[in-house]
Amino acid sequence: MSCDKTILIINPGSTSTKIGIFSGGEMKINVSVKHDDAELRKFPTIWDQYDYRKDALLGFLRDNNLSMEEIDAIACRGGNVKPLPGGIYRLCPKMIADMKSGIYGGHPINVGGLVAFDLGNQYNIPVLTADPPMTDELCTSARYSGIPQITRVSSFHALNQKATARKIAGELGRKYDEVNLIVAHLGGGISVGAHRKGKIIDVNNALDGDGPFSPERAGSLPAGDLVKLCFSGEYAKAEVLKLLTGGGGLYAYLGTTNVIEIKERIDAGDQKAAEVVEAMIYQIAKEIGACAAVLEGKVDAIALTGSLVYSQRLLDSLKPKISFIAPVYLNPGENEMEALADAAMRYFNKEEELSVYS
Repeated sequence: MSCDKTILIINPGSTSTKIGIFSGGEMKINVSVKHDDAELRKFPTIWDQYDYRKDALLGFLRDNNLSMEEIDAIACRGGNVKPLPGGIYRLCPKMIADMKSGIYGGHPINVGGLVAFDLGNQYNIPVLTADPPMTDELCTSARYSGIPQITRVSSFHALNQKATARKIAGELGRKYDEVNLIVAHLGGGISVGAHRKGKIIDVNNALDGDGPFSPERAGSLPAGDLVKLCFSGEYAKAEVLKLLTGGGGLYAYLGTTNVIEIKERIDAGDQKAAEVVEAMIYQIAKEIGACAAVLEGKVDAIALTGSLVYSQRLLDSLKPKISFIAPVYLNPGENEMEALADAAMRYFNKEEELSVYS
């Protein structure tokens, strides 16, 4: 697919920002700018990271002798907005307002969206996103929580889930809408989705407390104990939310999200670290098994993607727990940068119309 435009790609994560330059039909630059975990924890809220993240982006451009005047469009990973169908969207004030409201969750991608939106306005270029985290294709049964006051919502790594699913379907010699897949994104956050014929009909809310715990998120918790903690008088609302997203998971137990450091601790005989990591893997396997039930056992493949898939220790423990369900395919890291570039090309080549956010 050809495209003569130069596209700046921004993909903020919990502890890094992936930045790319796509030009002439290929990815010219694709780097990950790491953010020091201790430095990030100095900011009371994610919105306090705005200048820090923007400076990192502009510093990347300077280091690569690029200026915003050379950019034709920005493609950024979508923020936490209201549930919406998958597709390509142009960031608009309504989307930004919904990200800033926090109604649909808080994540650094929201900050990245605001940085991109402001730069787009400043330089009069379009800012695009595709398959945002709130992409919603849940089946009716998946929406019920157990009490009518709470409806389960879709908030997950939709862009990488979709891109990985399309890639694995291709390896199977079939189209995405012809297969049933379970895709597990394993990174700073963890999402496990049941893909049925091109639609993600069930997936844990990876942002706001659901599914397996992850390096920095608490995942599902015993509801009664969480209520007691909330009303114990020891925590403000913001502190509880921080426990769920940012201060939970491996960080809560081990004081770090750095998987290399954790591996070194395990290798040195840290039994607690080994036990916590194995518990996380156990919960991932259990979530994959639940998705197999959702798909009534008709699973063509299981795809493992995300940064944690580089860990051989994780794979050696996880694969035996799930390989009886279906063949396991590995897609380490993320396809999100390529997926964003592809979406921008489809936009410029008029191969796909923009979806409207209202």
